[in-house]
Amino acid sequence: MKVTREKEEDRQVFLRIEMEQTEVDKSLEQSYRRLVKQVKIPGFRQGKAPRAVLERYVGKDGLLEDALNTLLPEVYEQALKEEQIEAIANPKIEIVQTEPVVFTAVVPLKPTVELGDYHSIKLTPEKVEVTKDQVDAVIEQLRRQHGIWEPVERPVAFDDLVTMDVESQVEEKPFINQPGAQYQVMPNQPAPVPGFADQLVGIKVGEEKEFKLKLPEDYPTAELAGKEASFKVKVSEVKQQQLPKLDSEFAKLVSTEFKTMATLRKQLAKNLRFQAEQRAKEEFEEKVVDAVVDLSKVEFPPVLVETEIERLMEQQANWLQQSGLGLEEYLSRIKKTEEELREETRPVAVKRVARSLVLDKVAEAEKIEVTDDEINADLEKLVQGAENKAEMKERTGSPQVRGSMEQLLATQKTVQRLAEIAKGSRDAQEK
Repeated sequence: MKVTREKEEDRQVFLRIEMEQTEVDKSLEQSYRRLVKQVKIPGFRQGKAPRAVLERYVGKDGLLEDALNTLLPEVYEQALKEEQIEAIANPKIEIVQTEPVVFTAVVPLKPTVELGDYHSIKLTPEKVEVTKDQVDAVIEQLRRQHGIWEPVERPVAFDDLVTMDVESQVEEKPFINQPGAQYQVMPNQPAPVPGFADQLVGIKVGEEKEFKLKLPEDYPTAELAGKEASFKVKVSEVKQQQLPKLDSEFAKLVSTEFKTMATLRKQLAKNLRFQAEQRAKEEFEEKVVDAVVDLSKVEFPPVLVETEIERLMEQQANWLQQSGLGLEEYLSRIKKTEEELREETRPVAVKRVARSLVLDKVAEAEKIEVTDDEINADLEKLVQGAENKAEMKERTGSPQVRGSMEQLLATQKTVQRLAEIAKGSRDAQEK
């Protein structure tokens, strides 16, 4: 065997390996002895056909392919030992010729991370403020949630709830046809078709109206996109929402724990502040980690990005499935191929891989540790929050789940440490 180390780039080693003919001949003989026992050849007892007959029956290429399937992994492992290469994943192998047998192997290497002076990063978190307008907006949402719909004797206006019969066609084919449909007439409502809500304004109870609307070019059903739909609607009822007064009765309606509007407003302000602080904390940590990554030099093989892309694609497919939508249907709606979607995901995958590697290196530098008690405490939270506690208890006992939780907690601790350093906290300086 002759191994040539052609080049090394992107944390990959490119090898060219020429095999000794004696190695190939030995493997061919082993394949013949194995296959001759499996293949039934007319005129010969099973396992007794000469090699030349077997080669004519399965083809010389077939016999060689079987031999190389066994031999290549062995030769590859031997080449790694000779070259003292530590691979982190399976190689990309390509047979470039068969006489003599020569193949190339692209070997992914362990990533390298050189941290910059992340202790010099100094950032200030955004101040959190909760305004009266924000509290008022939440109260208005609560009023609408608790509002009562009452019939009115007037033409349809925006914000009304309308009951109507809908008939429609696209190119003389049924489109949306629903008797007794309920529809809230909101300005700039995109469903079922942009402009539909505007056409309802002014219709009286018992009246019919016919109109045409063009479906948008990005309409989810591709074969209907850009085509004209003919509608006929007949309104049977118009309701207007009566909103409750902002008094102590409304506060109690939201929750019995609130006796006055003042206590309700105070709690809403507290909730908004907590949410704003969480967002600000996450945004600050995101900026800090980005700054640490920018200061670092990270190199990793493409296989890590491909693995992350696969993970992201699987997550998206699962999310779509939970939403009742298959990946193929989703791709049809957005008018993209799976490969195009993968390429759109690539920058996100690259960023995630780099961040993960840098955070692992920081954890090592800062001597971040996660105790068994911490792991057990968080796993217990998962158990207590599950519907089937016994099943979750069994799942959380597996080494894989414990390992994932340990990694998650280590990452959280590392990000927290970096945030403390960036803020210049005394605790971070002492550590």
